[in-house]
Amino acid sequence: MVFANPACLWLLLLLLPMIGWYIWKLRKSQASIQLSSLEGFEKAPNTFRIYLRRLPFIFRMHALAFLIVAMARPQTTDRWNTETTEGIDIMMSLDISSSMLAQDLKPDRLKAAKDVAASFVNGRRNDNIGLVVFSAESFTQCPLTTDHAVLLNLLKDVNCGMIEDGTAIGHGLATAVSRLKDSKAKSKVIILLTDGTNNRGEIAPVTAAQIAQAYGIRVYTIAVGTVGEAPYPVQTALGVRTQMVKVEIDEKTLTQIAQITGGRYFRATNNKALVEIYKEIDRMEKTKMSVQEYSKKQEEYGRYAMWAMIFFLLEILLRYTILKNIP
Repeated sequence: MVFANPACLWLLLLLLPMIGWYIWKLRKSQASIQLSSLEGFEKAPNTFRIYLRRLPFIFRMHALAFLIVAMARPQTTDRWNTETTEGIDIMMSLDISSSMLAQDLKPDRLKAAKDVAASFVNGRRNDNIGLVVFSAESFTQCPLTTDHAVLLNLLKDVNCGMIEDGTAIGHGLATAVSRLKDSKAKSKVIILLTDGTNNRGEIAPVTAAQIAQAYGIRVYTIAVGTVGEAPYPVQTALGVRTQMVKVEIDEKTLTQIAQITGGRYFRATNNKALVEIYKEIDRMEKTKMSVQEYSKKQEEYGRYAMWAMIFFLLEILLRYTILKNIP
């Protein structure tokens, strides 16, 4: 507890002379009616008013004390709390080539991948997570962050056609590695999701995997798509028609990437399988990291002002009802 106006607390010292004056006044007080003898009143019973006659002054002192404290504006302190939690650094590298519009996963591969990735992010509250997207080229959609609300908004905006079409797996992996290479986390992970074969870019996927291994980064590769053929929306003169197209996934290269880096290769042929893959990744090792949380300042003077008002009202009520003086 701190005070915004601590100087006001010096006013509490004024209560001491007020109490001293009240005691002095009681000793010097004289009866308003002088009698030659009080013997006739010695056996008179004491009424409850005699016991209450000091209460108005006591209530007034309490009211003034609470009012002064309220004027000093007590507040809960604002501070940074540093907590040690468990987490890892994760970069998600997501394929956004046009083949991700295939509808073997519902409603299509890209939307299914985004939905499951969002659920994964929501379940990893203490992790630094970032996002890389790639097709013929790659770029960082979101750097490593613990602000998952920002990450989820950026993930929501990811769509096919944002960059030139193609599948540059090597570029997508290399960009994710560049975001993790300077990380101090004990455990660094890349989740690479694609549905095709590497057909663009100057960096070979295996070369990017070797770079990841050099920086101690594990890569979990996920191949999305059914075996054989998949329904795909095609623009025709009569509008968009769904046609069956052949599914080509370089499982050998994706498996090799995972093996080089100490990760694992997964194949997701439907939505349920994709969910299970992310659950499996969710059970990975965690490492300690430091998180700072900010607590806001709150005003506490209200309850002190309320007590001051209560004691003032009690004093007035007693003074002008039960203890009212007759002139």
